[in-house]
Amino acid sequence: MRERYLFESIEGLPGTGKSTVAPMLAAAREAVLLPTVPAFYQPLRRELDGYDNPDARMCFFLSALFTAVDQIRCYLDSEIPVVVESYFARCLTTHRVFGAQTEVILPRDLPQPVVYQLTCDPHERRHRLAHRRKATTRWDTIGEQNADRLTDAYLQFPAHQVETTGKQPEQVVQAILSLNAIEVNHAYR
Repeated sequence: MRERYLFESIEGLPGTGKSTVAPMLAAAREAVLLPTVPAFYQPLRRELDGYDNPDARMCFFLSALFTAVDQIRCYLDSEIPVVVESYFARCLTTHRVFGAQTEVILPRDLPQPVVYQLTCDPHERRHRLAHRRKATTRWDTIGEQNADRLTDAYLQFPAHQVETTGKQPEQVVQAILSLNAIEVNHAYR
């Protein structure tokens, strides 16, 4: 039986399968797949990626996330499940590792998702990244240089660990579905 007010987030390092698994999980849950960086932010994101200021970049992503939170709340208030590819954990973790020093205290009433942290053997993950058809930014390079630090930083956030090494995306989604980790989100009320 599917719980109502469902909110789930797929987290993990680049190459672990987030972009592939998130829409598949949303389809399996009959949920809305909501981008946490809304489309109208994308041109500015591309522009900002050329700059070196991790605090400015973190504030940009926080703005995008807070914009997405308004949409998430609307869906949850209408009892429509939501899946996101990354949420506040990724923004805060990544930018801290990038050197951001801005202190952030998140509001207590933010919708709290059930979080699935995708993990993958470093060799396989790098192989996946090498075969991507996505331009690499300097921030991607910094992230790769600090992959171990990012992995360790993610541990401060509670999440269900889901191994993707050697698995097809369908197998990863099935592993998530079999966790029976559906939780009702009460925090958004």
